[in-house]
Amino acid sequence: MSTTTLTDINDVFGQAQDGSVAAIIQILNERLADNGIRTRAVFADNVLQLLCEASTDEQLEKNTVVEKIRTILETIAPRRIRRVKINSRLVQEQQLLWFEEISRDPDSQLLWAEMITLKQPHWLKRTLRDLRRPKLRVDMPEGASKSDLRQRKTFLGGAIGVLSVILLVAGISVWAYRRLVSDAPAVSVSGAQSASEQLPLPESYDSFARAVRIAEQAAKDGSNAQTSSDWLALAARWQQASDLMAEVKSSDERYQIAQDRVNAYKSNSESLLQKARQVE
Repeated sequence: MSTTTLTDINDVFGQAQDGSVAAIIQILNERLADNGIRTRAVFADNVLQLLCEASTDEQLEKNTVVEKIRTILETIAPRRIRRVKINSRLVQEQQLLWFEEISRDPDSQLLWAEMITLKQPHWLKRTLRDLRRPKLRVDMPEGASKSDLRQRKTFLGGAIGVLSVILLVAGISVWAYRRLVSDAPAVSVSGAQSASEQLPLPESYDSFARAVRIAEQAAKDGSNAQTSSDWLALAARWQQASDLMAEVKSSDERYQIAQDRVNAYKSNSESLLQKARQVE
């Protein structure tokens, strides 16, 4: 049913590897749709708080869900995300304040919760992964000549080449530094924490524009939906678009439009959830 291209998939996967919570949720929802599970998440206190919802208890069997999510996240290996708390509950209509609700009264809100720690890839493997990432797409304006396109491609190729060399040199420097540190006497520091764990996730995308893109694609794919899994996947995408609109800051000139669309997209998600239940 989806018309998503391979390049779009690579874009989303790359954003997820960079630590984008919205991209991580999109991948989780796509891979868990056949199980009737949809997810939401927020990054708080250096922990990715993940909410899994389904229509029945059986769909949220703890060991199965935890292992599936662990496998997906370790395949993505998102930057700066090591600890993940998986929370589960039956689908509820009210979604906007879910994190506050489960934090305030987890016993009555959740079926179960599990904290996991993700295995981190070796730094060299991560560096090589970044070097192999697909080249950036650049949309040329209408009427651009072939020579303009060749010049743009040449510039991008040179920039990526320079970046590759910088990353390689940085990798070698880190390796040499670690060897040097490993040969030095160990120093105990009480309560020390990795600086990388303290860094907030980067906002590498415009949440308003991304929400519009997801909503437009969901609307387009809706005409082909036939099964319960199709409706659940679409509901998750509309909910994701609503969440992204809710992230638009009040200082943004599009804030009022975004607030209107938060409710509109959420309403679409709830309608599709109802349709999925009827199909079941």
